[in-house]
Amino acid sequence: MSLVELIAQADERGLAASGLACLDRCVPLLGGDDEVLRPMWASIADGSEWTAGLEKARGALGPAQAGEDEAEHLAHRMLDAAPVERTAEAIRSWADACSVASLRIHRLLDPAAGDGSSADGLEAGRAGGAAEVSPLVAAELRRQVVVLELLAEHGTNGLRRALDVSVEGRRVLQAVVSRRARSRG
Repeated sequence: MSLVELIAQADERGLAASGLACLDRCVPLLGGDDEVLRPMWASIADGSEWTAGLEKARGALGPAQAGEDEAEHLAHRMLDAAPVERTAEAIRSWADACSVASLRIHRLLDPAAGDGSSADGLEAGRAGGAAEVSPLVAAELRRQVVVLELLAEHGTNGLRRALDVSVEGRRVLQAVVSRRARSRG
């Protein structure tokens, strides 16, 4: 099943985990640590209200800054767009937007990205078509699919593994961000 189909069929919990996982993998761009989104993950697991965790994360990660590059701007937009109320309709729209933003971020940061990693390629990949995308984008696309499949197949029991997938992706992106900072400095 394609990523677009998985998002369309996901329940509120799967959508919340999908959007949050995309944001979590991009936290290195915002200067956040591994724990900044944990309260939101916990609220998905136990069904509690996630507004307090969202506000805490927004406070810790701060607002967008002048001079941010496009990748940082996209990451801030994901955080800023997170719905305060975790309703299925609001979460579905946010999860879809986070999916697109995260893939764009990975395309922007991938030193191997070239003409084959266009916006059309991202959409083709999301739709399940054969798309030529860079290795970093392909890995992010796989992670997004895995998170949604885990939640669809295992419900709340899939959250731990979904978080593990997100942590793995965050570490990969952190390495890319660190390498980029060294090459700029």
